Amino acid sequence: MKKNFVVAIDGYAGSGKSTIAKEVAQRLNFFYLDTGAMYRAITYKIIKEKIDYKNEEELKKILKNIKIDFLEKAGKIRIYLNGEDVTEKIREPKVEKLVSPVSAIKIVREKMVELQREFAQKSDLIAEGRDITSVVFPDANLKIFVDCDLKERAKRRFKELKEKGFKISFKKVLKNIILRDRLDQEREYSPLRKTADSIYLNTTALTIEEEVELVKSLIEFFKSKIKK
Repeated sequence: MKKNFVVAIDGYAGSGKSTIAKEVAQRLNFFYLDTGAMYRAITYKIIKEKIDYKNEEELKKILKNIKIDFLEKAGKIRIYLNGEDVTEKIREPKVEKLVSPVSAIKIVREKMVELQREFAQKSDLIAEGRDITSVVFPDANLKIFVDCDLKERAKRRFKELKEKGFKISFKKVLKNIILRDRLDQEREYSPLRKTADSIYLNTTALTIEEEVELVKSLIEFFKSKIKK
């Protein structure tokens, strides 16, 4: 059986990993797996159903029947949660605020990892998140860790939210990113970390096109090393 080529991209919130993964996947015809969107989806579900995320029994009920799909419509990837299009809803500030503590819960991560690995069975894949290289795909063909200056990350996220019509201050966005960094790195289960076999990529001074071309070249190089 042919083994699919897996690219795992880890990194901090707002570092550019989503943009890179999405664009490179499109250019190379890989499946783009936005694992962050999956955690946002379950967070959105918790908020919508008014569930106490600290109640393990209530969480188990939600996770048992959860279904997340990524479907292309009009050239854009849309995220569906149990049949509902939640693409825009999972980017709202209220989800942003809660996603890190929800993501730190062991049973949530275990379920998401299970679903994420299923996607890798279907096609060549680029996955991005915060434990992709260390936990989800430790045997990925290529691992990349994306970093970026804190204030630059906040500027990018602030610009993104403003363009989508959300009313939020730069100071609040910066505070949220600092909090997410701390929670991601200090959580007990699957903390964010750079693995020894990951290629380090700092995007602070790079344009999107430069980032994309660099990662695309790395993938093509690593693919060429695989024995036919």
